[in-house]
Amino acid sequence: MSSQEPVNSRIDDPARLPFAYADALNAGDADAVLALFHQDATMRTFNGEVLADQEALLAEAVRTIAAQAHLTNKPRSTLIGGDTALSIVDWDLEATLPDGTRISPTGTTMAVARRSADGSWRFAVLNCQGAVGSPGWQSTESPAGGR
Repeated sequence: MSSQEPVNSRIDDPARLPFAYADALNAGDADAVLALFHQDATMRTFNGEVLADQEALLAEAVRTIAAQAHLTNKPRSTLIGGDTALSIVDWDLEATLPDGTRISPTGTTMAVARRSADGSWRFAVLNCQGAVGSPGWQSTESPAGGR
């Protein structure tokens, strides 16, 4: 889905997972974004929508990429217990709404990751809480030129 170099979706350190997500999203690689999630993962988007299946997760990645989004994460903490990890990052997102308006929502993500049988880490739960007053998607329509 991208003309850029493929993004590595095998993550051996759960603290790296949110940054791999940003790398894949910023590279325009929706398939690499999806590969970072377990099959049964759940995501709460920054505007409150809960996505609970692979099709919805992929559609969100495609929509965000079509909005010319650029995500920046800033680490806060990662705590690992066995095969489960909790990571907290602050984020900034730049994106374009369907009407051409640029938005810059900010927030904090809490992510629960599980170690897979192959030793890699994937999101089980991704909660992208937007900051109060932070602008969100104003429309459910795809941006111009989107899929």
